[in-house]
Amino acid sequence: MGVGTTGGRVGGRGSRRRGRRSRLNADINVTPLVDVMLVLLIVFMVAAPLLSVGVPVELPKTDAKSLPSESEPITITVDKDGKVFLQETEVTLDDIVVRLTAIAQNGYEERIYLRGDNASDYGSVMKVMARVNAAGYSNLGLVTDPVSQ
Repeated sequence: MGVGTTGGRVGGRGSRRRGRRSRLNADINVTPLVDVMLVLLIVFMVAAPLLSVGVPVELPKTDAKSLPSESEPITITVDKDGKVFLQETEVTLDDIVVRLTAIAQNGYEERIYLRGDNASDYGSVMKVMARVNAAGYSNLGLVTDPVSQ
């Protein structure tokens, strides 16, 4: 008679089953990663429109193509009340020439974008254009919104 090492079972099946149950799973669980990425995607989709800086104006709609720009341009905004902003700072008409002359140390070839509200007075926008020209800048672009189709 022989002595068995399988715990009394024939063929040793019991030891193999226990070995399979105790093996570790080496797969990566990506479900938490996907959940985190979807939450981040939603957060950035909601936050992106809020990050646009500047003075809120309703720009006129046109079919004009956008101009390429390598650096951040100087932006002058005329809102519907006739207030003038250089970047996000409110300035007076007389102050525009002084500030643009100070910026001109980089050269007068820098592009200036003029944003005029759709409800603003045409004369206010023209006065600002005249002041920009008086400051020595000739590269002036008018900003509009594209026509939605």
